[in-house]
Amino acid sequence: MNDPPTRYTFIEQTKIQAQVLVPLIKAFQAEMGEERANLIAKTALGGWIRQVAEQMAVAGTGIDKISAMAPYFADGDALDIEVVKKTDTVLEFNVTGCRYATFYKELGVPELGFLLLCNLDYPLAEALGADFKRTQTIMQGADHCDFRYALRKDHTST
Repeated sequence: MNDPPTRYTFIEQTKIQAQVLVPLIKAFQAEMGEERANLIAKTALGGWIRQVAEQMAVAGTGIDKISAMAPYFADGDALDIEVVKKTDTVLEFNVTGCRYATFYKELGVPELGFLLLCNLDYPLAEALGADFKRTQTIMQGADHCDFRYALRKDHTST
């Protein structure tokens, strides 16, 4: 009898992936410069997270699709989330605790945590049909991250 496949939380996956990605990105930065290496990583990971969003096919419509994604990233006690506002077209929340940031700070590379994780929020929002704004992150030293989503008019019923 086969055992069911192991399910890793997103934070567990992040920690496993960091073992390869951090030295790889650092090597690329040393070889081609930080700006070029970071742009390549950001572009590649943006395409990947868009595919993840499509594959997850989160149920619901409108802003419910976006709010349904939060538990996926918070699983494993990864995030402390405080909802500020939720309507049919707007979702605003703050992340007041982030174990992703703690992990990357312990590695001594919070800037790579920002590159590899925080930058994914923009293409993810785009894939879900929302405009996204954030002015600060814990990964960059703030006391909280401010997530602000507004559903685009062409996605209000999808």
